[in-house]
Amino acid sequence: MPMKQAKPGKQSLKGKKGVKKLGKKNQIKLAIDCTHPVEDGIMNVADFEKYLQERIKVGGKTGNFGNDLTLERAKTKINLTSNVPFSKRYLKYLTKKYLKKNNLRDWLRVVASAKDAYELRYFQINNEESDNEDEDNE
Repeated sequence: MPMKQAKPGKQSLKGKKGVKKLGKKNQIKLAIDCTHPVEDGIMNVADFEKYLQERIKVGGKTGNFGNDLTLERAKTKINLTSNVPFSKRYLKYLTKKYLKKNNLRDWLRVVASAKDAYELRYFQINNEESDNEDEDNE
């Protein structure tokens, strides 16, 4: 049984062709709430949105949004709507990558606030031990 010959220099992709589409009712809607860091002025939502636009892959290609995926900013929130299967975990991964790139990963964490939403929160740092030590020294 002869194999299908690809053009020289071109490698044929194995597996399914294209990305399976979801219906209108099955749209995936995800949100990232960046309220806390934006109010404190340590993060820029427009910059974060641009980062996601450049990095999100659809069908294995970056910048392949088409009509299947939309990313919009509403004040301090970023909303993503997808007609193709899209992982919530992938959005968290990209968010953490952005925080690391901007040296914010030490202060912020990505927490699921709802089934379809993430929120950027500060780490809760307890200073109880140092408070007790100060009282002992007095």
